[in-house]
Amino acid sequence: MTASLRWMAAACALALAACASTPQGPTISTATTPEAAGLVDIRALVPDIDLDMRYAGANNFTGARVEGYDAARCFLLRPAAEALARVELALREEHLRLRLFDCYRPVRAVQRFVQWAHAPEDGTTKAAYYPTFDKPALLGDYIAPTSGHSRGATLDLTLLQCDAHLAACEPLDMGTTFDFFDTLANTDSPKATDAQRENRHRLRDAMEYGGFRNYPMEWWHFTLDPEPSPGVAYDVPIR
Repeated sequence: MTASLRWMAAACALALAACASTPQGPTISTATTPEAAGLVDIRALVPDIDLDMRYAGANNFTGARVEGYDAARCFLLRPAAEALARVELALREEHLRLRLFDCYRPVRAVQRFVQWAHAPEDGTTKAAYYPTFDKPALLGDYIAPTSGHSRGATLDLTLLQCDAHLAACEPLDMGTTFDFFDTLANTDSPKATDAQRENRHRLRDAMEYGGFRNYPMEWWHFTLDPEPSPGVAYDVPIR
């Protein structure tokens, strides 16, 4: 092999290595409506499912309504919505129900989270949501520039214990609130009590039975497995 050919081969190898090591984010869909994106309102399948959509109001770690959340609604791609509906209906036979905190998340909301993490600390929500971290340390494991939620098959939720009529329902003790950024929120955290881990496992088992996998750092976080659209993110506002 001549020197010039060896140089070209090396350059090609370096280029291929660079391409292989550069993570490719999802393609952002051009859809502008839930219907065009294939997103389904979960209440079209389970009209009385319990919703506590945190980013549509101020009760979240940013302390304000998040851009993209103009209504307290849960949208998911149809396969995820139908799987979640099956989980909810199966749990009701055991006098249990789900409470949903977040479902599909617009790309613009994820970008707002990143902006919030880079902004100066004002202390408003630190004690409630991230007492052991400084905001920049949340970037990565907790707040990422892309989110599975934007792909329409990931959601955050907890489990409710109800009476025999499924009327009076209270959240089970999971050891932390939703979006508590700390290792205590890890599904199998040794800092949680046995009863709290049992409740987390009860939720995980119900969701796994429905085809969802848990994110081990957050007891509340689940994704349909396999994802219906793993390479596409959506930026349709929730209205």
